[in-house]
Amino acid sequence: MKVPLLDLAEQNQNLRPEIEAALNRVLDTNGFILGAEVAALEKELAKYCGVKHAIGCASGTDALLLALMAFDVGQDDEVITTPYSFFATVSAITRLGAKPVFVDIDPNTYNLDVSQIEAKITDKTKAIQPVHLYGQCAEMLELQELSRKYNIPLVEDAAQAIGAEEFGKRAGAMSEIGCFSFYPSKNLGGMGDGGFMTTDDDDLAHKLFALRVHGSFERYYHKWVGLNSRLDGFQGAVLRVKLPHLDSWSDKRKQNADYYRQLFTDAGLTEEIILPLERENVRHIYNQFIIKISKKRDELKQFLAENEIGTDIYYPVSLHLQECFEYLGYKSGDFPESERASRETLAIPIFPELKSEQQEYVVEKIAQFFA
Repeated sequence: MKVPLLDLAEQNQNLRPEIEAALNRVLDTNGFILGAEVAALEKELAKYCGVKHAIGCASGTDALLLALMAFDVGQDDEVITTPYSFFATVSAITRLGAKPVFVDIDPNTYNLDVSQIEAKITDKTKAIQPVHLYGQCAEMLELQELSRKYNIPLVEDAAQAIGAEEFGKRAGAMSEIGCFSFYPSKNLGGMGDGGFMTTDDDDLAHKLFALRVHGSFERYYHKWVGLNSRLDGFQGAVLRVKLPHLDSWSDKRKQNADYYRQLFTDAGLTEEIILPLERENVRHIYNQFIIKISKKRDELKQFLAENEIGTDIYYPVSLHLQECFEYLGYKSGDFPESERASRETLAIPIFPELKSEQQEYVVEKIAQFFA
């Protein structure tokens, strides 16, 4: 049996007639850059996320960059964030000349350890940027308290978390700006790159709409130095077809996660395998299902590959140890939980079209490895 880490073929094939019709609408109107489809998508996304404004852009990376630009983050400013995330979380900070100030992760959720943040706040702190990793929200109530106490804005890196919730509030609605990705592997994935930002602040929305188009509201007149970061009409059209299915896809990922828990427990593997912790009062959308293996993680990955089971390591090198960030002066051992997660975690298939017999095969082979 073959079990890929992600297979989009069935999802796209089921929606193919609707997608083709949507693409034809763009062809008929020539609305290739932004345009009517993107404008309609932005309204639908704002409603879905429970916010006043959604602003489309060219990628999740640009969403983070534009959000920080909206707060005028620049040279010698500091942004508190996590070292355990995708590269863009930190590159968006450094590209503006600012300094990422890292806080280690909670080993149970892989999100920022909120208890460590206050000690890192200085008069240079311009923003706090939590990441809702793997589809589960960071501890936003505590983060909101810190934000209010020190008057420091929050920027949610919700690239993996569209539809995730904490106490009924959706990702992107619990900060000044939320940032999302439409990369194809996301729960709501496009057919290429894309992203968007959310906010309830009218002035921030106004600025973000301009920043994504070279900082202008009127062609050739520029209020700020912005980016060329516009969402394509084709992507907007495709995403509008997919958005109504998003909750059912995320619910199916949750069902798959629950079945994995049952299978690992029945197989007696809960000592060898640490399963994802699902916090109370949250909706975890399981963009990834991450298991932790204290010994022989890489050997297990190889064994599963030999049995045609797709896996991946998110992320094999903690960001504070990346070569390009050596100038920050961090060293091995500075963030032990992040480094441990890099050594011990493994993603196994969780996509919504995954069949129960495929999950059973995955767990069977993991049991065989440990036996």
